[in-house]
Amino acid sequence: MRTHDNGIVADVLATFVGRPRPIGETRGRVVESAIGKARVEAATIELGETNLAGDRQADLRVHGGPDKAVYVYPSEHLAAWQADGFAVEAGGLGENLSLAGVTERDALLGDVWRWGDALVQVSQPRAPCFKLAIHAGRKDIGPRMIETGRSGWYLRVLQPGVVPTSGPLVLVQRDDGAPSVHDAFAAMFAGRDGDGADGSDGAVDDDVVARLLASPALAESWRAPLAARRAGARR
Repeated sequence: MRTHDNGIVADVLATFVGRPRPIGETRGRVVESAIGKARVEAATIELGETNLAGDRQADLRVHGGPDKAVYVYPSEHLAAWQADGFAVEAGGLGENLSLAGVTERDALLGDVWRWGDALVQVSQPRAPCFKLAIHAGRKDIGPRMIETGRSGWYLRVLQPGVVPTSGPLVLVQRDDGAPSVHDAFAAMFAGRDGDGADGSDGAVDDDVVARLLASPALAESWRAPLAARRAGARR
C-alpha cells in the first residue's frame, strides 16, 4: 500500500462493466453470466447502490445486491495466474475494478474508501463458482483460487456518486483490529480438499472465525456459512 497526505491510497487501473449473456452450457441448459466485462473508456461512470452504470448480474440469488455492488481484483495477482498457465488479464475474472496497491491481506472488512464522489466499503471476499470455470475454460481455476487465496473482494456502496474509471481510491475509515479479506477467505475454505487457502494446513482458527462473526461489516451471505462451519467444528 502507498500513503499520501490524505492517508492510504490504492490505484484504480481500469473499470469494467458487463451485462448477462450466454457463456456456455451445463447439464443441457444454457448458462448466462455477466462475468465477461468490457473496459469503460469514459473518464467517469455513475455508481448506484447496487451497480455501476451498465453493469448487471444474471442470477441475483447468488450474485449482485447491496453487499456485492462492485467486485475488486488486485492486479498484482495477474502475473501469478499467468505463471500458473492461466490466460488471465485485467478484467478477465469478472472484476469491476482492476486495482493496484492493495491485496486481500491489506484490505480489512469494513474499510471505507472514497472513490470520486462515492463512498464504498469492503464487505466480503469473492468465492469461485462454476461460471468462472466456464468463462475461463478451465475446471481447475476455482480450486486454484482457493489454494492461493487470490480471491479479490466485494464492495458495498455507502454513498452513490460519479466515480473515475481510473485514479485514486483513498482509505477514509478503518478499524485496525478488523480481520482481513484473506482471513475471511481462508476461514471459509479451510479444510477443503485437505488444505486451506494460501497454503495453510486446513485447520479452522476459531479465534479468527469469532472475529469475523463479530465484524458488523461482514456480509450475511458470508456470515451464515461461517457460523455453521464454526458450530460444526465445535461438535
